[in-house]
Amino acid sequence: MKELFLNGLTIAYLGAGIICCIAYFPTITDLYCYKKASANMTTYLLWTITALITFLYSFFILPDILFRIISVANFICCLLVLLLSIRIANKTIGKNNRCK
Repeated sequence: MKELFLNGLTIAYLGAGIICCIAYFPTITDLYCYKKASANMTTYLLWTITALITFLYSFFILPDILFRIISVANFICCLLVLLLSIRIANKTIGKNNRCK
């Protein structure tokens, strides 16, 4: 019974990780395809830092391959959103000064 529960939990964690990564796609699409600044850079900077720490923890402390895969995927998605946001912000500096 315990093994069945742990196997089910592993499958659920994998599913949650996949859904988490898929959830980034609309933001990535807005940023990359439509050049729409739809992501808060401060938020994604913090999420990228925490994702990096989780990623490093998974490689140096926790010997769980599934956790490592999910951590890497989450870090890559956060970093991609952050980099795309920075690129858009750099292109729009001086064009739209909304905070006068």
